[in-house]
Amino acid sequence: MSTDASLMHSLLEYAFFYPWIMSLLWMSGGLVYFFRIERRKGDRESPPQLDHYPFVTLIVPCFNEGEQVRETIAHLASQRWPDFEIIAVNDGSGDDTGPLLDALMREQPRLRVLHLETNQGKAMALRAAALAAHGEYIVCVDGDALLDDYATHWLVWQLLRNVRVGAVTGNPRIRNRSTLLGKLQVGEFSSIIGLIKRAQSVYGRIFTVSGVIAAFRRSALHDIGYWHTDMVTEDIDVSWRLHMNAWEVRYEPNALCWILMPETLRGLWRQRLRWAQGGSEVLLRYARNLLRWRHRRMWPLAIEYLLSLVWSYVMAAIIVLWAVGKLVDVPPPFHVESLFPQWHGVVLGITCLTQFMLSLLVDRRYETKIGRNYYWMIWYPLAYWMLNTVTSIVALPRAAMRRHGQSATWVSPDRGIT
Repeated sequence: MSTDASLMHSLLEYAFFYPWIMSLLWMSGGLVYFFRIERRKGDRESPPQLDHYPFVTLIVPCFNEGEQVRETIAHLASQRWPDFEIIAVNDGSGDDTGPLLDALMREQPRLRVLHLETNQGKAMALRAAALAAHGEYIVCVDGDALLDDYATHWLVWQLLRNVRVGAVTGNPRIRNRSTLLGKLQVGEFSSIIGLIKRAQSVYGRIFTVSGVIAAFRRSALHDIGYWHTDMVTEDIDVSWRLHMNAWEVRYEPNALCWILMPETLRGLWRQRLRWAQGGSEVLLRYARNLLRWRHRRMWPLAIEYLLSLVWSYVMAAIIVLWAVGKLVDVPPPFHVESLFPQWHGVVLGITCLTQFMLSLLVDRRYETKIGRNYYWMIWYPLAYWMLNTVTSIVALPRAAMRRHGQSATWVSPDRGIT
């Protein structure tokens, strides 16, 4: 076999074996987490009894959240935790978010409101609230999220169990399911995001806390300098810096938070591009530090992310070669006969559906009727793998060209079809 033919064969094998092996790792790690940890915790509405209940600060950064903020604050105020405050940050909103928050202060005695004159980004809003917080334990949610009544208890319980735990990420659940994109994301958050967090908890390091629901130890945030305002995804950045400063990050599936997600292609594209760019930014910024032996437990995370980037570029090369081959004669070593699944595609599809089924069975603890979304997951590889491939390819050069120190402000996201 020629060198070119051997290279092409290796690329095709990599395109198949990478997602297949990772799926097996996620399933095995998810099962270990479920049987060794998750199943023993008991019912979500019966959280562990604690020796003491410290004061907790709930933080909600808001930018143009006028339509959702009242409901969000109401769910925060209904937490079963006995002693807490709520800090809402109006980050230069252009709608009626500010006046609504001021009015809510008269209805909710636990609520304090901070107003930033201009839009300075989510990271700055979180920093301002954390510096004004009275609690050592901080729970952060997005301005359109509905926090489950027992979520604070489960999150803080994890922080109290071990003084080395700096952050705990919760379990986001999709609220809007009116379209195919919405239904696909229900399965994605269960079978992809949730299962990966379970597996990463077993294998060593969680890639990132969830930006919509996470709890932090304030002393850990102070140790790393709080959130950086020049990173596109402040949640990935803060997670990696906690890891590199010897703090642990945990996952708590009982801490539910109901969120709105994009249900238009444009909104989904913008969201996934931001996620992909955020991952590339932290990898580029901390690559040199990661090479140190003291950060060796971060190596599996960095290597897996690098492999996923390589996979995206390999898939793009295969698709381009196939398309070019339809127009002109391509040398045999670079000829891609078809993109339609052969035996390897069938194996990968079966593995993918097995992963979906396994994760949905685990998630029945939190949503008894979640299995009805299994039917729609057959479309996931086509819709989302291709989207994630393109966004990863676009995001890497964007992250490399982004100027260090440039502030990351936010825009109102797509919150689904109403």
